[in-house]
Amino acid sequence: MKRIWSPWRMKYIMNHSESAKCIFCEALKQKDGPDNLVVIRGKTSFVLLNRYPYTSGHLMVAPFMHEPSLEELDTETRSEIIEFATHAEAVLRKVYHPEGFNMGANIGSVAGAGVVGHVHFHIVPRWKGDTNFMSTVGETRVLPESLEDTLDRVKNAWDKI
Repeated sequence: MKRIWSPWRMKYIMNHSESAKCIFCEALKQKDGPDNLVVIRGKTSFVLLNRYPYTSGHLMVAPFMHEPSLEELDTETRSEIIEFATHAEAVLRKVYHPEGFNMGANIGSVAGAGVVGHVHFHIVPRWKGDTNFMSTVGETRVLPESLEDTLDRVKNAWDKI
């Protein structure tokens, strides 16, 4: 099977630097809000919006520790990540009413990890006929609301569910 690379992914690969700052570690240094898109911080991990989402509500859960894989994390951190992912699913189900979800982690660059050194989970709400293909085919993201609006909606619902 031949692997097809999308133009936007290729631009990222060609312009990506191994010395680039980790987006998760940088987010942790900032005050929570529209600049870092952090929804909530726990004891060992945190939830934030993806700055380049496939759909509205695309969340990520990452540990505070900068580690490349789950096996490097302690049990408490892995447990909190799964609890956050579970809660995120419930929040997104209530706020956006998706028909399904893509959830998981890309560990290692060959697995598609955009941030190789800091393991993280994606929680992506999905709908029949959504426009996920647009990122690959048309180098375009189709979102019905701003990231700031998504952040407000998710944060407001987080403690209510």
